[in-house]
Amino acid sequence: MQLRNLGKSGLRVSAVGLGCNNFGNKIGLEESRAVIHAAFDNGITLFDTADTYGNKGGSETIMGQILGDRRKDIVLASKFCAVMDEAKEWKGASRRYVMHAVEASLKRLKTDWLDLYQLHRPDPLTPIEETLRALDDLVRQGKVRYIGCSNLPAWQVVEAQWTSRSLGLESFVSCQDEYSLLVRGIERDLMPAMQSYGLGLLPYFPLASGLLTGKYRRGETPAAGTRFAHMTQLVERYLTEKNFARVEALEAFVRKHNRNLLELAFSWLAGRPAVASVIAGATTPAQVEQNVRAAGWTLGAEELAEIDAITA
Repeated sequence: MQLRNLGKSGLRVSAVGLGCNNFGNKIGLEESRAVIHAAFDNGITLFDTADTYGNKGGSETIMGQILGDRRKDIVLASKFCAVMDEAKEWKGASRRYVMHAVEASLKRLKTDWLDLYQLHRPDPLTPIEETLRALDDLVRQGKVRYIGCSNLPAWQVVEAQWTSRSLGLESFVSCQDEYSLLVRGIERDLMPAMQSYGLGLLPYFPLASGLLTGKYRRGETPAAGTRFAHMTQLVERYLTEKNFARVEALEAFVRKHNRNLLELAFSWLAGRPAVASVIAGATTPAQVEQNVRAAGWTLGAEELAEIDAITA
């Protein structure tokens, strides 16, 4: 497994990371244990979770029960800001909430520190300076080693970096955003901003919520048990005529090279500028192994140009 620096920071992460959103949601303790140990065995060092994953705390709780002494061997990342209660009051990026959220995450994870603590989404009610001052305090206290953000538009990332630099505060070292062969919108504004500030990219949904697995077909109803079958809000976004045409063209491309869509999706992302680690969830050890193996294809300039003609 290749290790890469996360942006311009000294934090080293595996080129493929494990997304832990399935723990406590799709799979329970023992299935999660098998997935985590498969990640260890395949060289994955970045484990990415959030306080909301696994029905509000379930993912972190399960990880806390499993990691044990292996905690010190991994880069453990979590997030804060999203709603954590039914009344929708426990949320946000205020100093009050950040200090509460980090203690709750540390307790669930049974650890004294987080390697990467990420603002999960924008909080329009809290000035970014307040959030950054709180995160700076956590770094100084040793509870957090590095900080990052997720799902922020380019202008807010720039504002955050400028604020940190001008006030002498800890700066974000990474952005975690949706990015795949079928979802390339961040290339317009966010990626140039990230490259300018030396931020690392942690792309999630590398398979476009499963569309890049090839198991969905034009005109066919999604099979029972698949993501699109039970998350109907995703259907209009992903299962479009344009996307089906792209997938069919990409399938022809990989056949020509004796590869498969999974290999193309992971290897293309792993070779993109600023990408440090491709975040991929898994529900079985076999999926972990497939994801790791899939990132080994080095695409040449002509191949990349052909892919751009299909997807850009």
